[in-house]
Amino acid sequence: MADATYQLTFRRDGDGLRAEVTGTRNFDNTVAYWQGIVERIKAQRPSWLLVCDELRGHELSVNEWHALVDRMKGQGLEGLRIAHVKPGGFDHVEYCEIFAREAGIQARAFHDGRAADRWLRYGVDDAA
Repeated sequence: MADATYQLTFRRDGDGLRAEVTGTRNFDNTVAYWQGIVERIKAQRPSWLLVCDELRGHELSVNEWHALVDRMKGQGLEGLRIAHVKPGGFDHVEYCEIFAREAGIQARAFHDGRAADRWLRYGVDDAA
């Protein structure tokens, strides 16, 4: 169960949605904030999503990222372009990107919000 030591805020941006999460990083909080995102997506039906994850604490393990994606499968994230921005560093989030793609969720992980925004809007990134 989430310990409510995180805050999730949303901002509509044209046909997309921006979510920012701050607070304590742990598995339960991560699942809880993604469930909050899913509820907002169902209500607003954006065409893309940018998540700025500024949680602090130990990074989730590879197994926890896999469990998170398993929980999110079939919840409405499919068909939505998702940029997951982690300005504090990736650690294992690249595994989340791989697991998401395997689950049919189009997601990319970024260090920088500007690169994420370019990818969401134009399909290009710094590597292109």
